[in-house]
Amino acid sequence: MDVHRLDLLRELSERGSVTAVADATGRTPSAVSQQLKVLEREAGMPLTARSGRGIVLTSAGQALARSAADIAIALERAAALWDEFRNHPSGEVTLLTFPTIGATLLPSVLIDLAQVAGLTVRCTDLDPELEEFADHTGDYDIVLAHTMPGLLPWGGRGLRAVPLLTEPLDIGLPADHRLAGRAHVTAADLVDETWLGVPMGYPFERILHEVEQQAGSRVQVSQRFSDMRIMEAFIEAGLGIAFVPRYTSGPVSAGIVLKPLRGVASARQIVALVRPDVAERLAVRTVLDVLVDRAARLESARAAA
Repeated sequence: MDVHRLDLLRELSERGSVTAVADATGRTPSAVSQQLKVLEREAGMPLTARSGRGIVLTSAGQALARSAADIAIALERAAALWDEFRNHPSGEVTLLTFPTIGATLLPSVLIDLAQVAGLTVRCTDLDPELEEFADHTGDYDIVLAHTMPGLLPWGGRGLRAVPLLTEPLDIGLPADHRLAGRAHVTAADLVDETWLGVPMGYPFERILHEVEQQAGSRVQVSQRFSDMRIMEAFIEAGLGIAFVPRYTSGPVSAGIVLKPLRGVASARQIVALVRPDVAERLAVRTVLDVLVDRAARLESARAAA
């Protein structure tokens, strides 16, 4: 069986439609369908079946898609061994980041990696909903993602998750707020406040629900933003309070104070998501090593501040 056709089957198992596979691989849907039909003839049994207007994998197709992933891992491992023999982590690594970790961590990471000859890192940013981070691993070598402790929205996807940070989420208050002099705050202190929230489906929203449960009352959310800079501007203007990441939000304005939240698990886990075959590449492992190192330095520096 042709390795490239097997990889198309694997893409179909992960992306769910021929159109999505075509978009991801730079082919037309008809070309993808033709290659899958050839693969079926080579396999000697049906690998897909009609489902409405689309197709789904048969049990044989699912088994072969899993084998395709194993083959991709083996091929990347062989290439990585050769790169290690040459001691040359060359090539291009694509990376998707969400805004706060990108602004705080990536500049120092790229400065470190600039010393590695032949290695290019291409970064872009996006702020997807919690469940969508894993979907982007088919399009980027490394996806920086965040979630709440105990929640694994990418579980069962066969992805490697490299831990980077466990980051506390403090409560951002205007400097002249009635609670600004407290060492910490509780859910009961905050439930009657006007809140600045995140779009529905974003991780911080779950913690706000825990605040409501602890206090036994609904909170009032006046505005919702995904951009932390806008959030901080509204906090400073006295228009509400909000969760603010302790390490990755950058130095906050003198008009804002951050207070730890007691009694509610208020933190997020930041990880690098990678497909298992992509994780074998020496260039990708080199980038991951620097990400882990720089994340540890960031945590130590901010915790000591």
